[in-house]
Parts: sequence; C-alpha cells; structure tokens
Amino acid sequence: MSNNKESGTGMDDAGNSGGVKTAMEGQNKPRRRRRRPAAKPVLEESVVAVEKASPGTLHVKRQNGGKRAPLSTAEGEKPQTSEEGAVAKASGKKPARAADTLRMIPLGGMCEIGKNMFVYEYGQDMILVDCGISFPDEAMPGIDVVIPDFAYVLDNIDRLRGIFITHGHEDHIGALPWLLRTVKATVYGSGMSMALVKQKVEDRETGVKGVNLVTVKDGDRIRAGCFEVEFIHSNHSIADANVLAIRTPAGTVLHTGDFKIDYTPLDGRIMDLGRIAEIGAEGVLLLVCESTNVENPGASSSETKVGEALSSLFQQAEGRIFVTTFSSNVFRIQQIFTAAEKQKRKVVLVGRSMLKYYEAADSLGYVKHKPETLVEINKASKIAPNELVYITTGSQGEPLSALTRMANAEHRQIEIRKGDMVILSSSAIPGNEKSIYRVINELYRKGARVIYKSLAEIHVSGHACQEELKTIHTLVKPRFFVPCHGEYRHLYRHAQLAVGLGMPQENVHILSNGDVFEYSKKRQQARIAGAVHTSAVLIDGSGMLGELDRHILRDRLLLAEDGVVSVALAINRKTGALVGQPEIQARGFYYNSERDRIVKECQHKIRDIVKKAEEAGKRVETLLKGDSLNYQLEQLLQARTKRRPVLIISVIEV
Repeated sequence: MSNNKESGTGMDDAGNSGGVKTAMEGQNKPRRRRRRPAAKPVLEESVVAVEKASPGTLHVKRQNGGKRAPLSTAEGEKPQTSEEGAVAKASGKKPARAADTLRMIPLGGMCEIGKNMFVYEYGQDMILVDCGISFPDEAMPGIDVVIPDFAYVLDNIDRLRGIFITHGHEDHIGALPWLLRTVKATVYGSGMSMALVKQKVEDRETGVKGVNLVTVKDGDRIRAGCFEVEFIHSNHSIADANVLAIRTPAGTVLHTGDFKIDYTPLDGRIMDLGRIAEIGAEGVLLLVCESTNVENPGASSSETKVGEALSSLFQQAEGRIFVTTFSSNVFRIQQIFTAAEKQKRKVVLVGRSMLKYYEAADSLGYVKHKPETLVEINKASKIAPNELVYITTGSQGEPLSALTRMANAEHRQIEIRKGDMVILSSSAIPGNEKSIYRVINELYRKGARVIYKSLAEIHVSGHACQEELKTIHTLVKPRFFVPCHGEYRHLYRHAQLAVGLGMPQENVHILSNGDVFEYSKKRQQARIAGAVHTSAVLIDGSGMLGELDRHILRDRLLLAEDGVVSVALAINRKTGALVGQPEIQARGFYYNSERDRIVKECQHKIRDIVKKAEEAGKRVETLLKGDSLNYQLEQLLQARTKRRPVLIISVIEV
C-alpha cells in the first residue's frame, strides 16, 4: 500500500482486444439483492475448478468464488478439481515439489493493490520478494492495517534463503516487523529501502531482535541457495527502487516491482533499460510486472514537471505555503526545498511519517538544502508568514494527519488562516476521495487558497503507463508472463496488452493470491499447480485477527449499522420468577419517536415468554441457554423496525 498508488494495445473502447476472452463471460447470473452483504474479515481467496484451455482463451483465475476460466496443465497430467484445490487450501497442504521445478506463489499483491509478497521456490530453496501491507476497507472497522498470511512461509522456514526488497513503500516493506518476529532471515535491499526497514525493526514496539539487514547497490548480485538475485536500478516515486533479475536453474525471472520510465529523473539516474535489454537478450523465462497504470494510455510525466509547477505557485504566494505530499516521495520533498530556497523561504516539516522519511533520506544524502533552510516547528511562529513553507502529512485526508487537524483547528501549534496557500501535491488513493474533499472544503472555509491536481500539474504518477509497459515487454521478450500489483481489471488489461504485443495467449497467466505458478524444466511447460492457503491477516492494535475472530468484525459492522440493544432482567433466585419490569436500553438503534413503543412491546414480549416458560416448568436461565429469548426478541425488533441490532441480555438474581 505505498501510499502512492494511482491507476497500447489494440484494444477498443470497451477494453476488448479482438477475440481475447475468458471462460467467465456469460456465466454471471443476476442474484437477488441481500439487505446486508456478509462481512469478510478474512479475505480468503477461493479455489475453483481447473479446466482444459480452449484456443483463444486467456489463462485466468477468478478470485473469491465463481467459475474459473481455463488454465493450462502439463501434457498428460490431470487438471486439479475444485474439490482437490479446496481441500489443499483449507488444510494448508503443501503442493508436491519436483527437484527440477520453479514455483512462484503470490501471497499478496494479486487482484488488489497493496500487501505485496511473493514466494519463489526451486528444489529445496525458497526466497521472498517484498512483504507489504494494505489498508482496511469500509468492511473492516477498527482495523489498522492488513498483512499477508505467513503460514506457508512458516511451514517451509527451513528452506528460506533470504528476503529481497524492491523498494521502500509500505505496501512492499510494511509487514516485515510481523514476519521478522518469528522468521530469522537476511533482508536485502537498496539504501533507502534498508534505511526504512531499519527504522521499522528497531522500533521497541515491534519485538524484532537480531535481524540481519544487508544494503546492496545497483548491479549487485546476491547468491541465495540456488538463486542469484541481481538488483537493477529503476525509477519510482521513492529513491532506490529496483527491478530484480532472479536467476534460477530453470531460467531467469524478471520481477519489476513498482516502476516508471523517467528520462529526466531528479537525481539524474535513469532506469537501467540497457541492462534490462541485455537480460532480455540472454533469455527471460518469466516476467512478473506491475499493472497499476495499465489503463492509462501514453507514458507517465517526469517528476521535473512538478518542480516547475511548484516554483510558479511559490512565486504567486503572499502568505504561508503548506504542501502535502506522500512522505515517501523524497524527490518531491527535494523539489519543495528547492522552490522554497528560490523564494528565500524557510521549511518546516510537520507529521511523524514526514520526519521519519526525511531522516532516512537525509542520512543517505538524498535531500540537499542549506542548513539554515530547515527550521523546527516551535520556531516557526517567530518567522514572517511570507517566509515560511510547511511540508506536511495528510495527502489522503487521514483523520489524525497534520493537515486534517490544521483544517479542523485541532492542531496544537498550527492553524490555517486567510491568505494561506495549501498545495495538495498528490493524487487520491481509490476510496479516499471523500476524506480528501472534506479536508479541502474545510480549508476553503478557513479562507485558504487550495491547489490540487485538477487545478495544476502538481503531481505525477510513479507507475508505468501503457507505453512504458510495452517498452519493458519489448525489451524482455519473456516466454511466460504474470501481471501483478493491481485489481483484477488491471491484471486483465495487462494480460491483453501482452497478447496484443504477440505473446501466445496460453503463456499469459492471471493469478489470485495463493495460486502456484509452476514451470517444469524437464517438460519445458508451465501450469497452475493448485493453490496454497492464503488469507488477509487483520491487525487490530497490537494483535492479529485470524479466521476464528471473524465475529469481531461482524459485530462491529452490526453495531455501526443497526446499533445495540441491552436487556436486563431481574430474577428471583429461589423461584426463578421475573421481578419487576425488564430494563431496556439502546444505543444507535431507535429514534426518540420510536422509543416508548418499542420498549413497551419488548417488555410485554419478555413477560409473555417468561410466563409461558413458567407454565411449562422452565426457568428463565433455560431460555437464555437455548437462545430462545434472544431469537424471539430479534424477530420482534426486526419486524417492528426492519433493523437487526446487536442484542445483549443479562440476568441479575435477587
């Protein structure tokens, strides 16, 4: 989930490539709409039937149920059935391994943006690429972050030879502290990546001890068991991003990570396309390539254009300037410093994550400015407003971020006022639009001049668009291709792009998390060899919610939607008879106009149920143990209000 996630073939406007289709087409039947969809706190990717491929069909798999489109199988082998796959996945059973077989297993990053984690296996050796987080959606109230399921890694821990990081965004390194609590493995990455990983694992709250972090340089080759991993420089919205060339006995895998092709990068270090072309000429077995911006035609703009726009805006500003951007975008932070110094302004950093990323970048010499330019926040009040620039967190409208608290007049040291210029140098992560516009509205109310992407070119994406993706495919010319890092539509469009460039359809595979891509060196064939158990693990505070705790999210959703009703009964200890009126209280359930009527009906219903129980010789405790009282009250409340609150019944003996 770095937090910086935005979204050339012969495709028509409908996204079709002319004859490319899947077996899913026409299979979705309309269903009667439910009142409330079931919550899925643990997002287990389902396993469905594997069928023989038919000509002209992409090899794709559907996530979360439904029928699966055709998948390739090795010649003479029986395809796995849905029952076999489901049993293997539910039991955590490991797929059988052959000594001459290469496997790639995504534990995250497929059919989603974020939570990137990939397993590569050959024989008795295994390596991991990235270990990231994603952020919760509206169906996960109270959840802080989501991490991959490490079960498969822990089951095969004796074969793990190393962890390799493509770059330092949270959706690629954020889950490392949880993994490294129990896994003792060497982590390899570039300067910025390792500086950020070091900050994470050295945090006292993580409980991580004795981890071995190895900083590599572009061009370094690391031997890990039978694997050799080469780090190749690429461009992205964070410094020191890498493409990984993973050499195995079966062939070379090129794993791109997140990237763009910027011919005028701020640091002058262009993506090493020459080296990628050399590896392509040597022969690449498998390309695993990101898909975030595959829906965008053309190429992404250079970061230098943002600097030009910022300089122009800084010249126009008469008062204080506030710029919010992704904290990890060191290049953007550098351009803000440069624009500020041109206008003889001081810079103040605001927000914990902004300070963290700045410290990591500064330790590597990636942010260059005059020593006197950077001032502490407690000294800013002594500087004239037209001499200040604040770089702050809050680009996504996060409730506790610095900019949001400023806009709501809740920040302890800074408040937005008339005459301020606020620049949102970022794009909205899907799902955050409402939060961002809420902050923008508050900024306008405070009298600020607000600049955001639709008003000026103050942000460019860090992800490759269609023409850049075509360049990589053309240089690499892989035998097989697996698109990654995207929702299903992104993966599908990327698969179409590859086919449009001439790749055989049967060599393109769209995977779900947990699927096992397998290439047999002996047979010279690839297939989807079933799946391993994988699910999203939800982090709630310092704990983890597993599959056994699904009811927690279910109850939270019910509380948020329909509230809670509490019923207190006083029972005579000796006779078991009801004493007095049942006490009924509710929160977030009924309106004031409904209160008296609903309370009276519930009290009458309870007395009636207890009376019938007494006539049958039963005590109230029996009704509670059998859920009879609970069920009948739920039915009454739903019939009267069309709502289903969380119902809590307590009994006091007197």
